[in-house]
Amino acid sequence: MDIYQRKSRWKWYLATAGAAIVLISMFYTKYLTDKLEEEELKKVQQLKVAYESMNDTTQVDVTFQNNFFIENTTVPILLVDEMGNPQMGVNFGEKNDTTPAFLKQKLQAFKTENIEPITVATPWGSQHLYFEHSRILGLLKLYPILQFILIAAFIAFGYLGFSTSRRAEQNRVWAGMAKETAHQLGTPISGIVAWIEHLRALREDDSEVNEVLDELGNDVVRLELIADRFSKIGSAPELSPVNIFDELEKCRAYMQRRASRKVEFHFPHPTDFEPITVRINSHLFEWVIENLLRNALDSMEGTGRISASVYQDATNVFIDISDTGKGIPANKFKTVFQPGYTTKKRGWGLGLSLTKRIIDDYHSGRIFVKKSVLNEGTTFTIQLPR
Repeated sequence: MDIYQRKSRWKWYLATAGAAIVLISMFYTKYLTDKLEEEELKKVQQLKVAYESMNDTTQVDVTFQNNFFIENTTVPILLVDEMGNPQMGVNFGEKNDTTPAFLKQKLQAFKTENIEPITVATPWGSQHLYFEHSRILGLLKLYPILQFILIAAFIAFGYLGFSTSRRAEQNRVWAGMAKETAHQLGTPISGIVAWIEHLRALREDDSEVNEVLDELGNDVVRLELIADRFSKIGSAPELSPVNIFDELEKCRAYMQRRASRKVEFHFPHPTDFEPITVRINSHLFEWVIENLLRNALDSMEGTGRISASVYQDATNVFIDISDTGKGIPANKFKTVFQPGYTTKKRGWGLGLSLTKRIIDDYHSGRIFVKKSVLNEGTTFTIQLPR
């Protein structure tokens, strides 16, 4: 199991644990609210009995019932006579309890919600006791939702903070390693150049030796280019206007010479199209295309077709690089750009990660998997601003 599968599993474990905490909280809060509802219903029933006792003419002392009625400071109650007229309100608010208009409006709301009143028998006829649950109970019902929002916000901000910090640390490591690599390459490159010139002076008239030295010189130039690419990582490279068809043709020519003859390259030829100019750093952009072509060659295992196409809209230029290789699973379209991800037995899994950084960070563009079908092929798209 690779690091990204483990990371994905841990995300699921954390999500499951978070969901379990929220569900337990919701069930427990539901239990508490049910109990509180039962207690409030009992309280209203007791208020009914107390009110009936207060209006019983045979009762001599109703002090207890009166105190019980007055001490209700939580459950909102509306008393309505048998004619349907509000008589008294309790716990709707100091002003609302004595405002006829509000009490009539509240009565209508009770009827609209089909709330059944409790009938109270009095010597003057039946009266009706409407009630709603206390504000505390309402707030308690909202508690799981509030808790879920707070937990989600805490996780989101925490994840954002850690991700930002980790990304910044990765960028520093990337830049440091790249510049150190460029620095370390500089010394042996200089030495090889000196030895080539020394050998050329010794065997000046030997055409075979000079031919070999010319090829060595080409490889040294290539090494210098690689060192230059690494040196640009971590610093803002200089962008220049370039015809994208010329740039693609240069990359094709270089990679086709190093590919199997069974691999066909179908790239747009610069003379067949009107120039499309974009601002790029040629050294870094060639690195991007070469990484994509190398991955395509590895995926096709020496046989297949690599093609490129260029198109544009009002604001962007798009470059599609397609192959007929093994393809990429749909759930790996984003993972392939993460550092360390690779399906090869050998390799660090850094090529596509570097490619994405070069396009996103240095060229203000995007690179993504446009489409891929297993055992049929893959298309990468590079989007660059015009």
